[in-house]
Amino acid sequence: MIIRGDLVHCLGLGELEILRDHVLVVSLSGFIGYLGAAHSPESNEILNASEPPIVLERGTFLVPTFCDLHLHAPQFLYQGTGLHLPLMQWLNEYAFKAEESLDADPALAERVYTRLTERLIENGTGAVLLFGTIKVDTNLILAKVMQRAGIRAFVGKLSMDISSRPTYVEPSASTAISSAISFVGSCHSMVAQLPAHERLVEPVLTPRFVPTCSDDLLRGLGELASAENLRVQSHMAEAHDELDFVRRERGKSDMEIFAESRLLTPRTVQAHCTFLDPPSLTDVAKSGAAIAHCPLSNAYFSAKPFRLREALNLGVKVGLGTDIAGGYDIDMMGCMRQAVAVSRMREGDRIMAVAEGRRGQDNGSLAVDWKEALYLATRGGATALDLPAGAGTFAVGAPFDAQCIQLFDSSTGSSVGPLDFFDGTDRMWLTLDMVEKWWCIGDMRNRLAVWVQGKQLWGKELGSRNGIQPIASSV
Repeated sequence: MIIRGDLVHCLGLGELEILRDHVLVVSLSGFIGYLGAAHSPESNEILNASEPPIVLERGTFLVPTFCDLHLHAPQFLYQGTGLHLPLMQWLNEYAFKAEESLDADPALAERVYTRLTERLIENGTGAVLLFGTIKVDTNLILAKVMQRAGIRAFVGKLSMDISSRPTYVEPSASTAISSAISFVGSCHSMVAQLPAHERLVEPVLTPRFVPTCSDDLLRGLGELASAENLRVQSHMAEAHDELDFVRRERGKSDMEIFAESRLLTPRTVQAHCTFLDPPSLTDVAKSGAAIAHCPLSNAYFSAKPFRLREALNLGVKVGLGTDIAGGYDIDMMGCMRQAVAVSRMREGDRIMAVAEGRRGQDNGSLAVDWKEALYLATRGGATALDLPAGAGTFAVGAPFDAQCIQLFDSSTGSSVGPLDFFDGTDRMWLTLDMVEKWWCIGDMRNRLAVWVQGKQLWGKELGSRNGIQPIASSV
């Protein structure tokens, strides 16, 4: 597959690059084999000697797909409800019941998970880190559905040998560890016969969080993660009631417990971490673990916002998570905007504290801008997930995970979806202001197509009038 047009990506935090009129070649296995300016001799040779390219018209560009670092797949069942409750009560009255219902009904699980994949893809999410349920077979349904849909999915079978719901718990630490081992083996076997580039699903060890896991279970999972080099995910330092519970029951912070259990590793993603202070964030950075920042669910279930700017300044790997259903919006566009809004509110608090003498001058703004948020949703998330080299950008050797965005129809001059341009659309180049406008107010009406590993997952066989030539299968 050959594509000619404008590309937008973030090479680093706040480093947004627009590659205008470039040629990109995608191999049959879905990797970027060539990238260069369209006027270069190499590009001209490719354009003249190869198959007809897909030509992106003016007002249309490619951007990497989004990475969602924290989503509870079974909770998609009741997305958008129950958010009036505190965390521990919400878990008992909504989360555990929904997860138990899917474990009891495989047909329902397949329906819920299939619809989830459709929602993810149409919203431009190409990679997702998933919490599942405690039953092995239900998580294998989730893995199968994600693999079939073509999404990069990291599937976590929940491990929990303590529960406030007697019917939704694993009977012992040893049983939970055996169940985790079984899921890991079955998940690997499910894709073992596929070529390496088509193995899009991986298992993740998933202790729900410290209140639902005994010390024996956490230590056992830590040993398993180390022995098999497995990914780990959980929740850490999320809510005031959860922190108090752990301190009261265990006499330590949950971060101390995870570290002692060898569950803070470069292959770990911890969600939330809103109650971590700068010294603790420094320890996270030293461990190599990543943090999934979930600004919307934090607004509902945490008593304070995540120290995003401090974490970034300290070198912590950070990406964004929707946290369905603690967050109600599956669209990563909303997640990016919320991350910026929360950071701006934190900066406002800092400014007022300095002005009122409640705080001395410090090292600068706590705000995060839209370009940084776009990095977190793409390259930052890919780095946190340890995706293949170059993932989250357009670079030779990187997997082609991309979404095609249309701002206006060049043939009619009409803006698309919620976007309005009043200074004419006969401009020659895509501008930073145009990309920012899409970031701020664009929606799925602006999304023409989605690819993961070079395979188109979503979008019509669009004609040139819509900004893109028909796309042939690339896998």
